[in-house]
Amino acid sequence: MSKLIITGGRRLRGRIRVAGNKNAAAPVLAATLLTDQPIRLGNIPDIEDVRVFVEMLRALGATVESAGEAWQISTAAVSSSRPDRRLARQIRMSLLLAGPLLARFGRVALPFPGGDVIGRRRVDTHLQALQALGASVEVTREGYRLAATRLRGAEIFLDEMSVTATENTILAAVLAEGTTLIRNAASEPHVQDLCNFLVSLGARIVGIGTNLLTIEGVTSLRGGEFTLGPDYIETGSLIGLAAASGSQLRIVDCRPSDHAMTRIMYARLGIQWSVEDNDIVVPEGQRLEVLDDFGHAIPKIDDAPWPGFPADLIPIALVVATQARGSILIHEKLFESRLYFVDRLIQMGARIVLCDPHRAVVIGPSKLYGQDLASPDIRAGMALLIAALCAEGRSVIRHAQQIDRGYERIDERLAAIGADIRRE
Repeated sequence: MSKLIITGGRRLRGRIRVAGNKNAAAPVLAATLLTDQPIRLGNIPDIEDVRVFVEMLRALGATVESAGEAWQISTAAVSSSRPDRRLARQIRMSLLLAGPLLARFGRVALPFPGGDVIGRRRVDTHLQALQALGASVEVTREGYRLAATRLRGAEIFLDEMSVTATENTILAAVLAEGTTLIRNAASEPHVQDLCNFLVSLGARIVGIGTNLLTIEGVTSLRGGEFTLGPDYIETGSLIGLAAASGSQLRIVDCRPSDHAMTRIMYARLGIQWSVEDNDIVVPEGQRLEVLDDFGHAIPKIDDAPWPGFPADLIPIALVVATQARGSILIHEKLFESRLYFVDRLIQMGARIVLCDPHRAVVIGPSKLYGQDLASPDIRAGMALLIAALCAEGRSVIRHAQQIDRGYERIDERLAAIGADIRRE
């Protein structure tokens, strides 16, 4: 296990390029199982969760090779529909093998997935959608067994706007017989990346970027090339880091159009930035101050499905709020354990009232002091890293591999723009 050692209080300055979208990498990699033709993928982030997913593909029989800044993938030799149990239990994204393996082999034995411990994360929406396409589902001690003689298109209304359930349904439907309508579909940038990748291979998908997808099944997909878009969660994290630490950062090639709601929510903390071409520029020395609602009511930052504020940025917004003058309510609606990391921030000197598992009131600004901390999950880990960079003195963040699961070489990239950070 690794740890990060940070001496805070330094302003950062410079350019930082955003990695490829973590949450697009897994579904796009899973989609390579739908064709026996070679695929070339660019801008795949070099993070732990992706490495594990690649090993799962290799364990199934796929060939995955580095080709410069891209990956060359062939799944022609895949003959197994049983993902490796040990690997599957390490990441939540292992669920995304259900749709393509079912479409390819008519069966899949899927182990229970792993992932962040941030509360119950139900899989019912996945299973119900695959049942609607014709699959039978059996829950066993080891996981889920799914089988289908032939997948057939159906009209499906997802009972929640689940990203991975939408992606699994898409992956199963593109080779199904007939037409599939997915209503209440998620439409995040990574769902759009998956759809655009599949279309480039010959899939027929209408409604990309909306909550209604129409998929006309095809008999086969061809090979091709695709480049993932930038990780909008990493971009939002870096904006938060710059603002909280008073730093000036140019976030390069980050597709600013993805950040309309992030701008609205961050503005409630006084954060401003400008857009120059495809970059976001955060100015140094911002005076962070909570913007009250009309009538001097305490405002809130809350998450919602796309195009709402992303749940993965709630921990980042909470840390930034500790550096803003005023009081604000942070409302995390999706996961009942995500806010429990605030006890570490309180230990550092933050003034936070945890009202219940979903709501916290932050009163700022607070002077933070370095502490010995542990990263509980990817996003809380990044939030603690931002707090440590703002704090006075030395902090140690243990279990840094949690942060590595979602942020590519974050210590090296932050050190390059002036952070006092090293790994042991």
